[in-house]
Amino acid sequence: EVYLLESGGGSVQPGGSLGLSCAASGFYFAASAMSWVRQAPGKGLEWVASIDGSGYSTWHAPSVKGGFTISRDNAKNMLYLQLTSLKPEDTAIYHCAGRRGPAILSSILNDYDYWGQGTQVTVSS
Repeated sequence: EVYLLESGGGSVQPGGSLGLSCAASGFYFAASAMSWVRQAPGKGLEWVASIDGSGYSTWHAPSVKGGFTISRDNAKNMLYLQLTSLKPEDTAIYHCAGRRGPAILSSILNDYDYWGQGTQVTVSS
């Protein structure tokens, strides 16, 4: 059974930082491209960042580039997202997602087969 469990969310003030983690099991993690996707209150899903199976190639949405960094540890089956310079508009539930198909980057949400339940990030003063 595929399992993705996010952790690390919380409440921070604007300008603060958080580190999100996603533990994966039940599929060949190192062969899977992974992404972080977020959903702000009252809005749809928004792709945030992707990383290929090797971890050498990453792609960040323009809205988070320079502030967020995606990474992975294939030895531990873990995906990470470091969030810095947080803004109130970054408030959302953050989900990790895995792709069963080619282990290449994609910002297309329908390309992802496995989804976690998400972790809440709230940015407010």
